Amino acid sequence: MSDKLQKKRGIVVTFLVSAAVVLLAVLYFMPIWWVSLTAPNYPPEAFPDGVRINFHMNGVFNGCRKVDKAEIDEDVALDCVHEMDTINHFVGMYPIASGGVVEKAFSPFLISMLGVMMIGFMITHRGVRLTVMVIGFGGVAAWMYLTYYTPEGLKWQTPGYLSSMVISLDQTSEEAKKEELNPIIAQLKESLRESGVRTETSAPDVEVAAEEGSSEENYQILKSAFENDQTRKPADEREEWTGSGEQVLFWHYHRALGRWFNNPQEINPMVANMHMAGTILFWVVIVGMVAMLVAAWKTTWPLYWLLVIIPILLPVFFIAEYSAWLWWYGHSLNEMGAFTLKPFMPTVFGQGKVAQFTTHSYPNIGFGLMVASSVLLILAALIRRKSLRDAQGNAA
Repeated sequence: MSDKLQKKRGIVVTFLVSAAVVLLAVLYFMPIWWVSLTAPNYPPEAFPDGVRINFHMNGVFNGCRKVDKAEIDEDVALDCVHEMDTINHFVGMYPIASGGVVEKAFSPFLISMLGVMMIGFMITHRGVRLTVMVIGFGGVAAWMYLTYYTPEGLKWQTPGYLSSMVISLDQTSEEAKKEELNPIIAQLKESLRESGVRTETSAPDVEVAAEEGSSEENYQILKSAFENDQTRKPADEREEWTGSGEQVLFWHYHRALGRWFNNPQEINPMVANMHMAGTILFWVVIVGMVAMLVAAWKTTWPLYWLLVIIPILLPVFFIAEYSAWLWWYGHSLNEMGAFTLKPFMPTVFGQGKVAQFTTHSYPNIGFGLMVASSVLLILAALIRRKSLRDAQGNAA
C-alpha cells in the first residue's frame, strides 16, 4: 500500500476523531434526555410541554417554557423540577436530586477521560500518543482530586453542577440561612383562590438565582445552607464547612433523601453506601486511566482498541445508567408516601401511564450528539483497522 494512501487515511481518521471530540465536549452542556408528565389537571394552555424536566450529564434542570398568553400572567417559566418532585412524593418516590449523585459529580472527569482516550487513538506515533495521554490523564486526575478531596474543592466543579445543586435545595439565595420555600404547587393553589383567572406565579427565586448567578454565588448559597443545617444538630454532631466536593455531595444527598421522608434509620445507610461508591469510583477512574496507558502502548494488540470502543459505547452506558436509576426510583418507594403503589418500572423510552399521569420519555439533542460522536468513531476505527492490517501485510 502506498504511503500516500496511508497518509490520506490518517488525515481522515484525524478529522473524524477530532469532530467526535468536539461533539463530546458540546453534548456535556446539552440536555441528554427529557421526561414530562401530562394529566387533565395540567392543561396544555398552561403546560404546553406538560411538567417537563431535562437530564444533563451534571444535573437535572427545568424543561418548562414560559407561557405568553393573555389569560396567563407569568413572568418566568414554572420550576417543573420542583413540580415533578411534588407530584412524585405523593407515591413515596424520592426527589430527583437523589438519583445519580456520584455519576453527576464525576461526569466532567469521566467525559474528559473519554476525550483523552479518543485523542490517544487518533495519534499514531507511540511516543507522542503516550506523552499526550500522560499529560491529559494527569490533568484529569489532578482536577478530580482537587475537586473531590481538597478544601473548597467544590469551586473546581462545573457551573452547571453547582447550579443544579442549588436549584434542588429549594431555597433562595436571600433565604438560604432562614427557611425552605413553599412548593410551587402551593403558589398555584393560592393564585387560583385569589382570582378566577388562571394566573401562574413565577418560579421560585432559587432557580433564577442559580441559573443566572456565578459559580461563586452558588458556592456561597451551598455554604450558607450547609452551615444553617449544622445549627439544627447537637453540638457534638456538627461539622465544619470545608467545601470539598466529597463533603458537599453527601450532605446534599442526605438532605435530598430527607426532604419528604426524613427517616434517619433508612437514610443514613443509603448515604454511607453512596459515600463508599464515590470512593470506589474515584479509584476506578485512576486505575482506568493507568490501564488505558497500558492499552495505548502498542497498536498491534487487542487492548489498543479499548481507546475507541469505550467512547463508542457511551450511548449504551447512558441508557443502562438511566434505566438502572429509573428502576431504583420505581422500586424504592417510601412507605411514608400519601398513596400506595406497587413497585414499578418507569418508562425508559416512549409513553407510559402511572395512575392519572401519562409519562413521556425521549432523547434530547445531547443524546443525538452522543450517537453522532459514536458513529464518527466507528468510521474512524474501521479506517484505522484497515490501515493497520495493510501495514502489517506489507511488513510481512
